[in-house]
Amino acid sequence: MPSQDPPYLRIADHLRRRVADGEWAIGERLPSRAQLAVSYGVGANVLQRAQEVLIAEGLLEGRAGSGTYLREPVERRPMRRARTVDAFPASAVPNGSWDAHSEARVEPPPAVARRLGIEPGELTVHTRYEFMLEHKPVQLAESWEPMAITDGTPILLPDLGPLSGRGVVERMASIGVRVVRAEERPRPGRATPEQANLLGIGAGDPVMLVERTYLDDSGRPVETADLVIPDSRWEIIYELPVEQPE
Repeated sequence: MPSQDPPYLRIADHLRRRVADGEWAIGERLPSRAQLAVSYGVGANVLQRAQEVLIAEGLLEGRAGSGTYLREPVERRPMRRARTVDAFPASAVPNGSWDAHSEARVEPPPAVARRLGIEPGELTVHTRYEFMLEHKPVQLAESWEPMAITDGTPILLPDLGPLSGRGVVERMASIGVRVVRAEERPRPGRATPEQANLLGIGAGDPVMLVERTYLDDSGRPVETADLVIPDSRWEIIYELPVEQPE
């Protein structure tokens, strides 16, 4: 019986088989989208959707202005998100490290101010992070902390001071702020040219965008961050506690 899948999925499956049969070598450029569309008897938009499926799987990569290439296989590492694990891979995998740059007295975007529960114009400490594995960037993060909480303390700048690199929970605990909860809102996205350049991936490649906010024991947000996680490199696993019946 003929397949009931949409045309783009049937084409994606056929392209996947052609790759498995060795029709193209690693790093080789595929025929143009227009050529493939003609060969399959479909429009360019259908062929594009088929290629996007394989790009999301990490089988192909699109290069702006150049075409679509057979990507070198990359091992996807598990990234576990749990209450007991810091939110960044530098502390969750062996040989992880990070680089950061902080700036104080930064007025955050309105959406960030709302996430922090502060008034427009209130100042924050803004930090950009690059998380490294085997000397290569593997995740990006952009963080904001209200200056009203940390101003005048040794932990004002997350990348400096006695607790540099220790994480939000430990840093806040050192000034008497007890962080008890983190909220995460993940959503799929595509890498911007700037993000792609930093991560060594293609512009438009799939990424997971995670909006994370830490809250203290009064429910006050003490930090919020936007994480950019390349889908081709990480498999995100959420570990959730299960309450046993009494």
